[in-house]
Amino acid sequence: MTEQQVKVAAIQMASGPQVGANLIEAERLAREAAEDGAQLIVLPENFAIMGLSEADRLVASEDPGDGPIQDFLARLARSHNLWIIGGTIPMHSEKADKAYASTLVYNNEGQCVSRYDKLHLFDVSLEGSSEDYTESETTQPGDKIIVIDSPYGRLGLAVCYDIRFPELFRAMVTQGAEIFVIPAAFTAFTGKAHWEMLLRARAVENLCYVIASAQGGYHLNGRETYGHSMIIDPWGNIIDELPQGSGIVSATLDRQLSERIRSRFPALNHRRIHNSQDIDNKQ
Repeated sequence: MTEQQVKVAAIQMASGPQVGANLIEAERLAREAAEDGAQLIVLPENFAIMGLSEADRLVASEDPGDGPIQDFLARLARSHNLWIIGGTIPMHSEKADKAYASTLVYNNEGQCVSRYDKLHLFDVSLEGSSEDYTESETTQPGDKIIVIDSPYGRLGLAVCYDIRFPELFRAMVTQGAEIFVIPAAFTAFTGKAHWEMLLRARAVENLCYVIASAQGGYHLNGRETYGHSMIIDPWGNIIDELPQGSGIVSATLDRQLSERIRSRFPALNHRRIHNSQDIDNKQ
């Protein structure tokens, strides 16, 4: 493996309401991925708790830098000498009845180097299904786009429902993103319809790698999540995928491949619309 290459892993889980049990499973899978050579590991959305109700997240919410879930992530990164993208964990907000859904990034020394609070909240009634979701009842939306430097390239952070908003991903590319990291807990119903096509579209239109780490299975709260964690290259090819159940998908990402594709197929350089004013100015 060259300096331009990195082995990454996306962990898939079917988390339940007990934080301790979920952390044991996350550690088992992370250890397995590390032993297989992964240098960057991504955990799924809600990896530490899928409560019997959305309100259960509030009970498990933590303050920045203080709490068992954050301690777990820091120890995991440090003990295995790797970078960890901590799916999402509930973090206290300014409102007592709401928590942020926060993706925390830890470097190989166990330091939290970045945080992304989920921007887009899943408030929907699913056509053709009896399922209704109102994530905003217990979740406070974030207000910042996060792209960070890592030893493996510029990482753009998004969560689950965010993938339906291409303007977020184009904004991250404008900030230099090379790899999109997307923890998720897609419903089985929407996943069958849209998960793969949305992920591959975000990869292709932005010429970026995508690491999508999902919940995949049946949960004690009655939900069924779609799974199909996958890693996608900048040309839209699925390198590895896990349909259902707990496990790992892994791949070696090659920055030289990414640079070569962007050089030979320079669609990002061909953009003529950079904001809504560009159209008006040309009238």
